[in-house]
Order: sequence, then structure tokens, then C-alpha cells
Amino acid sequence: RDLICIQSMDGMLMVFEQESYAFGRFLPGSLLPGPLAYSSRTDSFITVSSCRQVESYKYQVLAFATDADKRQETEQQKLGSGKRLVVDWTLNIGEQALDICIVSFNQSASSVFVLGERNFFCLKDNGQIRFMKKLDCSPSCFLPYCSVSEGTINTLIGNHNHMLHIYQDVTLKWATQLPHIPVSVRVGCLHDLKGVIVTLSDDGHLQCSYLGTDPSFFQAPKVESRELHYEELDIELKELQKIIKDVNKSQGIWPMTEREDDLKVSAMVSPKFDSVSQAADVEVGTDLVPSVTVKVTLQNRLALQKAKLSVYVQPPLVLTCDQFTFEFMAPEMSRTVAFSVYLKGSYTPSELEGNAVVSYSRPSGIPRVIQCKFRLPLKLICLPGQPSKTASHKLTIDTNKSPVSLLSLFPGFANQSEDDQVNVMGFRFLGGSRVTLLASKTSQRYRIQSEQFEDLWLITNELIIRLQEYFEKQGIKDFACSFSGSMPLQEYFELIDHHFELRINGEKLEELLSERAVQFRAIQRRLLTRFKDKTPAPLQHLDTLLDGTYKQVIALADAVEENQDSLFQSFTRLKSATHLVILLIGLWQKLSTDQIAILEAAFLPLQQDTQELGWEETVDAAISHLLKTCLSKSSKEQALNLSSQLNIPKDTSRLKKHITLLCDRLAKGGRLCLSTDAAAPQTMVMPGGCTTIPESDLEERSIEQDSTELFTNHKHLIVETPLPEVSPLQGVSE
Repeated sequence: RDLICIQSMDGMLMVFEQESYAFGRFLPGSLLPGPLAYSSRTDSFITVSSCRQVESYKYQVLAFATDADKRQETEQQKLGSGKRLVVDWTLNIGEQALDICIVSFNQSASSVFVLGERNFFCLKDNGQIRFMKKLDCSPSCFLPYCSVSEGTINTLIGNHNHMLHIYQDVTLKWATQLPHIPVSVRVGCLHDLKGVIVTLSDDGHLQCSYLGTDPSFFQAPKVESRELHYEELDIELKELQKIIKDVNKSQGIWPMTEREDDLKVSAMVSPKFDSVSQAADVEVGTDLVPSVTVKVTLQNRLALQKAKLSVYVQPPLVLTCDQFTFEFMAPEMSRTVAFSVYLKGSYTPSELEGNAVVSYSRPSGIPRVIQCKFRLPLKLICLPGQPSKTASHKLTIDTNKSPVSLLSLFPGFANQSEDDQVNVMGFRFLGGSRVTLLASKTSQRYRIQSEQFEDLWLITNELIIRLQEYFEKQGIKDFACSFSGSMPLQEYFELIDHHFELRINGEKLEELLSERAVQFRAIQRRLLTRFKDKTPAPLQHLDTLLDGTYKQVIALADAVEENQDSLFQSFTRLKSATHLVILLIGLWQKLSTDQIAILEAAFLPLQQDTQELGWEETVDAAISHLLKTCLSKSSKEQALNLSSQLNIPKDTSRLKKHITLLCDRLAKGGRLCLSTDAAAPQTMVMPGGCTTIPESDLEERSIEQDSTELFTNHKHLIVETPLPEVSPLQGVSE
């Protein structure tokens, strides 16, 4: 016959014989039901009560005890109707139990395993502890099973850290990672595969796994012994290394695979300004700020969900809307969004290039990102201006073709009243700065001059781009620009010093503001104590001190905000000057696109700098890395380790030294590359532009002996190579 025991939520045990109800008993002191197991050897039920102790009840005692249906009768009737329910044995474990399991194998006696919240116990039949183990993690399930060692029992214990531990008695034998938290675990045999571990997760996932790997019956064949020719092996090894090196150079780090894009993004900038400017409430001086419309089109090949479009332009340029979300895009669908761009600030941006980035997920769940760049027109931030005959900063760009009329290069900036001056053109930025562009008819040169060094960048870059587009339309492919003047590092260093000075001032102001805030809170506490005192006492001018401290806090907060605005503008000007220096270095040394990209990564690592991570220390670390790898003079320099932590420097002398040294190494034939096994640079005469900074006493002595060939101070950097004409405006018009 089959007997079934059911435990209810109120702690009642109900016993059924087949389908017939036999009897029901309430366990004494039961509040909530605990795990329950039956021991066939002792014919008893073992459970863990709400008192956090293991209790054992004989089946015979349960059968002859007072019936649960008569629980409401009087005590005298209850005593007369049956025996009192008595526990066989108890053991206090001091914690709630998750599960109970009773096992008995041939090589070991019957044991009662109890899994607690922090420990698991192994008990004898009479309730004595055989052993216990303190667990490091919160368990979720367990299973004792037969061990191959005589007298021991293996136990599988799963925990909430997605781990499954295998113990032999109290010794941890194995630990493995699971993809889920197991709520139940068993060991079985599936298709003649013994020892399969079956786990069930809380969301119903069933997993069958086993420990170890399949044995390999493969035996390696015996290799025929042959005589080794080491010279031939060396030759073959060198050939293979050369092939591998060539493949890495041609393909790069990641191999490029031809595939059809799931999404195509294109951007189109309107050739005309908006009829009604979106910058109606923005004023830059006395000028009206125009706006231009940009349209971004998305064409998808597959169905996409929650595609996000983000647009970024360089400040102080702003967008009317910079975030777009597409919840669903059907296959072969095209979506177009439009937004306007305008200038919001009295200074010029570092670039006129915008970037549209779309992030989406493929149907397989793989995230993808695609971007599209667009170029804004120069007239968005610049107006025609009056040319200036004198300027503090001048640059001369050489070309290998005859000069082109500036009217054909910049048709939107031509002054119709001065058609005869086709080789001179003036530009006026909306912020008020002026730049003059001059073209020589005889010497194939262009000169850009301005009162501000950073303002030269946009006009110089625009000139080179328009010259390249002009000659491409003419079918001329060998057009090239060059720069033979001295590198304007001194002007660049002045911008670096100004930016660094604002950072230091910001730190001082924040420290002072913190001190005043602490003082303000201390005075508040003193006043609060005086006001709470039952006995009135004089304030001793604490109110006056509080008012003065409050005014200082407000003034310092305003100073911090003003300094942050100045720092942001200074960083934008510094980025413009950095772009210009990189452009001039590329023209000076005729660097490739990859080498210019390395310079941009080293000089422009941050979109914005903060007090914690600023431009100076980041660029110094990047340039130091270049000087100690691809631009190093010896392997000794390559062995030097850089500091792993970036801190704000005390001054900019080290950074300026490294920038000058970088130009010096490039002038002597250094080659920028990402690989560390670059060939040693060839020594050549530097045409001028950077002062050599000694890196050791030996080098310093050699430089002193050679001081007649190289300039020895930075003042040479501000000397401009003059054009062969008489004056800036009259000479170029001959």
C-alpha cells in the first residue's frame, strides 16, 4: 500500500492511505511549515520547526496521538481520546532550513542532511551531529549523492552567485559556474552518459551538464625523424615573419570584411540660410546671427527598432535639436529629419565639421553604430570684411601651382566695390576678429594674417580645402601644399599657458569657495545654538559675520562660473590653435594621412577638459609615449615606463619641452607609426622651426658645440619668413 503525508501551511500533517484520509496531526509550536523528510530506517518524519531546531517524530506516535479534529475540545476530553504528541529528538541549529535530505548508501550509515541559510549539517539517526560546514555564499539548493571514497558522501550545493560547489564531507572538491541560479539539482544518467547534473532555474529553464571533458582516443602518429638543417629553418622563419608583417601592415589590426550595411546615413547641408533665422534671441555684437538647415536621411535594409540619432557640432555652434529616436523602421524605409545650426557665442568654433551618429541593434541583437560627417559653410560664422595691412600673426602657405584668384575660391566673400583687388580678401568673424588672405601672382604663395593666432586656423584650412577642390575640378591630381616657415610654437605656447593659468585659478577659487562654505556652515551652527538656548545671549556680531560670509560665497560662486566660461572659451581657442599646428607640421614634413591621424590623437584626446583630467597632462602623456616609442633614439628610451596616473602638472614647461622635442625628432627624419619596431630615424639637417632641447648632459654638450647650425632660443619661432614683395598688400598685387 502507498502512504502519502501532506503538510499544510498551518503546520498540520495529513496522512492518506491510498485515496483514503487516515488522520491529521498538528505539530506543537508550529507557525510556518518547514522542510519535511521521511526516514524509512527509523520510521519517522524529520522537519525544522519555527523554533529553528530539527525535530523528529515517530510515525507510530503520530498515529496514536490526539486527532487534530478534536483540538477544540476540552483538555480532559483530549487526554481521554488519545496520547499526547511527543517529539523523538530535537537539535537546535540556530537558523532556518532550506531543505532536508536523508541518504543511506552501502558504504556509509544513514545520515540526515540539513541545508541551512549559512551552514549545512550532517546528522546521525539519533540527532547527533556527524559534521557541519559553514558556507561562504547564500545557498539555494543541495543534493547529497554517493561518493567513490568509502565512508564519505559527496554533496552538490548551488548558491545565489551562479555557482555549484561539490563537497566531499566538508572538503570542497570542485566549483563550477552556472548560467542561472539553481533552485533544484539532481544527478542522473542520460543516454549512457553517467553523472549528468540536472539543474532547474527559478524561471523554469532546465539544464543538463556534466563535469570534465570527453576522453580523447586520438593518438598522434609517429613523426618520421629527419635531419634538421638550422640554416634553412632560419631562412624559412624569416620569410614567414616577413609575410606576417606585410599582412599586418596591409590589413591593420582588424581585417576588413565586405558586407552590405544594414543602415545608410547621409547628411545634406542647405546651400542657403534659413529665411527666418532660428537664432532670433541670440546676438553676437551688432551682427545678426544666421542659421542653416541640415537634413539627415536614414535608409535601412532590415527592420530596425529604437534607432537613436545623435548630432554633435563644435561649440559655440548649437543645434535646434540634437537627439532623434525612431521606435520602428520597416525594411527598405527612408526617414529624414531636419534641424538648424547657428552660432551662440562671441568666439569661433574649433571646427566647422559636424557628426551624426546612429546607434541601433541588428535583428540578431548585436549593437551597431554608424556615423556620417557633414561640413557647415564658412559664411555661417564669417562675413566679408575689410582687409588689414598689418597683423601680429602671419602664415605663408606654398603651393606647386600658379595662384588662383580669390574671387573664384571664395565667391561668397567678394567685395564688388574692389574687383581690382582680386588677390586680397578680408574676413570678419561674428565675434569681431578679422583675418586677411593675400595671394601672390608670381611666387605661388598665400599669406594668412590676423591679430589672433587661433583665428588663422579656419581660414587656412578652408583655403587648402578649396584649393584642392578647385584643382580636382580642373583634372589636376599632383597639387600639393607645403609650409617652409618657422613653426609658430611660441604663439601656441602662450595659448597653452593661458589655458593652464585658468585651470590653476579655477582650482584656487574652488578651494577658497570650499573654505568659505565651511565657515558659513560653522557660523550657522553657532547661531542655531544661540537661538535654541533658553537663556538669551548676545550674538557677538555672528549675524554680521554670517552676512559677510554669505556675500563672499556668492561672489566666489560667480567668480567660479566666470572662470569656467573663460576656461571653456580658452579650450576652444586652444583646440583651434592645435588644429593649426598639426596642419602646419603635416605640410612641413609632408606627413601621410595616417601620421596626421596619430598627431591628432595625441594632441586632441579630449572633447572637453575638467579639473580631474585636463588637456595638459593628457597630451603630455601621449607625446611622451610617442617620444619613447616610434620617435625614440635608442632602445633605452623605449624601456622607460610612463606614469600610470595623470595628475595636473605644476607648470607647462615639461609639456612645451616635449612638444618642441617632437618637432625636433620629426625634423630629423622621425616617422610616426603605431608599431614599436619602427626603423631608426635617419639624421638630417633641420630646416628650422624647433629648438633642440637636450635630454642628457652628453646631448647638451653636443648641442653647445653645434650652436652655430641650430637656433638656441624660442624667439626665433616668432620670426616670420617675409614674402619677396615690398609690403603685405602692395607686394602681392604685382
